[in-house]
Amino acid sequence: MTVALVGTAVWFFTGIGLLHLIGMVRGGHTLVNVDQPTVVRQIQQLQRLETVSYTMDKIISGEHDTPYLPKFLVGDRLLLVVHGEVIAGVNLAKLQPGDVRVQGHDISIRLTRSEVFSTRIDNAKTRVYSRDTGLFSSPDPNLESEVREEAERQLQQAALQDGILKAADQNARNTISGMLRGLGFNQVEIQ
Repeated sequence: MTVALVGTAVWFFTGIGLLHLIGMVRGGHTLVNVDQPTVVRQIQQLQRLETVSYTMDKIISGEHDTPYLPKFLVGDRLLLVVHGEVIAGVNLAKLQPGDVRVQGHDISIRLTRSEVFSTRIDNAKTRVYSRDTGLFSSPDPNLESEVREEAERQLQQAALQDGILKAADQNARNTISGMLRGLGFNQVEIQ
C-alpha cells in the first residue's frame, strides 16, 4: 500500500499527473493563447517565403555584324542553349501589425504581393550550341555575356507570362493558412 501511495504521489507531483488532471477538468482541451503581435512576429521571421520555382530550357541567339560588309566576312553569331530558373514568392518581412487581425480563434491577414526573387542561369547545364565568326574577324569576348543577360531577361519574361506570380500568391496563401490552422486558429482569411 505504501508503494502505491508513493507511486501516486510521484506521478501527481512530477507534473504528468497534474497536466492529465487539469486536462480532464477542462474537458480534455489544452488552450494556447496566440495574440496578434506573436502572429506578426512568427510570420515575419519566415522572411522570404519562396513558393514557386520555374525552370526552363531555351535557345537564345546573339550576333554582332557590320552593316557595310557581309556577315560571312566580319560577323559574329552565337547560339546558346540555356537552362535557367526563376524563383518567386512573398516577402513576409514586409508584413505590418496592421495587416493582421486576431479575434479569438479567427484571424485575417493581408499579405504583400508576390514578387520574383531571383532569375539565374544554371552554368552547368548551359552550353554554347554554335558559334560562327566571319573570315576576317575574331570572336567578340562580350557576346556570350550579352546573350546570357538576354537569356535571363527572357526567362523572367516567360515565367511572368506563364503566371508565376499568381501561382506564388496561391501557394503562399495555402502555406500561411496551414501554418495558422496549426497554431489553433479555426477561421483563417488571407487577403
